[in-house]
Amino acid sequence: MTRMTPSEAFVETLAAHGVTDVFGIVGSAYMDALDIFEPAGIRFISVQHEQGAGHMADGYSRASNRAGVCIGQNGPGVTNFVTAIAAAYWAHSPVVCITPETGTATLGLGGFQETEQLPYFENITKYQAHVNRSDRIAEFTGRCFDIALSERGPTQLNIPRDLFYGDIDVEIPGPVRLERSAGGPESLKDAATILSQAEFPVIVAGGGIIMSGGQAEAVALAEYLSAPVVASYLHNDAFPASHELLCGPLGYQGSKAAMKVIAKADVVLALGTRLGPFGTLPQHGIEYWPEDARIIQIDTDPRMLGLVRPVSVGVCGDAGLAAAAILDLLQTSNETPACHANKSERMAEVSRQKAEWEKELDGWGQDDGSPIAPRRCLRELEKALPEDAMVTTDIGNICSVANSYLRFEKPNSFFAAMSFGNCGYAFPAAIGAKVAAPGRPAVAYVGDGAWGMSLLETLTCVREDIPVTVVVFNNGQWGAEKKNQVDFYDDRYVGTNLVNPSFAAIAEAMGADGIKVTHPGEIGDALRQGTKADKPTVIEVMVTQELGDPFRRDALTKPVRLLPKYKDYTVA
Repeated sequence: MTRMTPSEAFVETLAAHGVTDVFGIVGSAYMDALDIFEPAGIRFISVQHEQGAGHMADGYSRASNRAGVCIGQNGPGVTNFVTAIAAAYWAHSPVVCITPETGTATLGLGGFQETEQLPYFENITKYQAHVNRSDRIAEFTGRCFDIALSERGPTQLNIPRDLFYGDIDVEIPGPVRLERSAGGPESLKDAATILSQAEFPVIVAGGGIIMSGGQAEAVALAEYLSAPVVASYLHNDAFPASHELLCGPLGYQGSKAAMKVIAKADVVLALGTRLGPFGTLPQHGIEYWPEDARIIQIDTDPRMLGLVRPVSVGVCGDAGLAAAAILDLLQTSNETPACHANKSERMAEVSRQKAEWEKELDGWGQDDGSPIAPRRCLRELEKALPEDAMVTTDIGNICSVANSYLRFEKPNSFFAAMSFGNCGYAFPAAIGAKVAAPGRPAVAYVGDGAWGMSLLETLTCVREDIPVTVVVFNNGQWGAEKKNQVDFYDDRYVGTNLVNPSFAAIAEAMGADGIKVTHPGEIGDALRQGTKADKPTVIEVMVTQELGDPFRRDALTKPVRLLPKYKDYTVA
């Protein structure tokens, strides 16, 4: 036990858990601890808005597979974290959200910047710690980091502001790292048996592969089975893009090749994925999910097994270790997998579907005009992206269509807002990813509506010397929602048209580089210039108002207007 202040115990515990970067906005509630961040080797990155800090911590954690950390002033600073922490929860990102609180002496009296801070995060965190004694601050801090990493999700550390002060005897806890397991031997054996009987097995490669560092094991299993691989929704980096077995991603604006191939499956191995409902919805007019296929699901969270779709076998285990264990069982079995007999036919089908999809992409929306067609823009960006780039995407029409064009060779490369689907995610997430991996280019895809929510973080990049590249699709509209007004409300546009300034000029006024692109031939050079620059770059691409498919055709129905006044509506 060592005598120190609670602030020192808190910061020493951060350091013991490997924290080198914290995102937030300065506040008096934790200033005593903040004062010793620098001598402890912790960089405090001052942001423009706490939601941005939360997304930065999210991007940091996903790029590094380490805990991301955010902190803010009690009250309004803390409530500003809620959206970002909800996004991190559904992305399974290990983010530790530190929430200083009103002092214990005045709690409940309605003082300045007071609110109950635990209820806001109750359903969007894996664990909440409330420091109730100053001599337990190190204990609770360490536990938040341990659980964030072991359960793959955000945790909240709530600290009354007066408990940073005083003198305590404390022992600084080191990290507790749990040994990962492949899963139960019986479930693994059953999984291997079903796979050995499959004539057309298909692997759904999910985020669990990335989180486990198990891509090599997943590749080895797929190659042994000659099993086609499809990426789960927005996990395009779970399997190498150039591999002959990869057919592309499922879900909204995904790969037709992936959808047509999985439709033929008699066994689906869901490797590190919960098979979320939005990620398996029909798309491109294709009802692709093979309802009669047997499903083997592997996930570290037992609550996910069979949650969305009934499974034949559920394996509670690490995706990489489970893949390796199943491969070993198959290779040491006396029986030859049934799928070996028809390998050539299956591979021919995979090659045919991939070639047809690629041909369709080569011709789909590849106009040469100005403003630029969205799919032409995305195709040109795809061609110019550095091989080791990290890409973040916001929610919105063009950003979602990018799912057809984003391909990666290595994991920890693609970060999207996932199923929480909030605007304003991509740019701050790219900032966090760049801090975590400064040697890799970080590129954010953002629509003009979402850009309005996050563009002020350009100041963070300039001030903190973080050279992120942002591609802003400027089409003067909230495109995803406008598509609903086109399909369901007779082109009556309410709240979806935007009048934008020059985003490139704003970037330059903030001290960043700004590039305005008006022709397809300029896109590649602009992206290459931005990703090589030593300062943040905003590439404003002027695109047409062409819209892709709506997010969900089942989300709305044609309205029925019963009151006479609605008969006077005219088409805008």
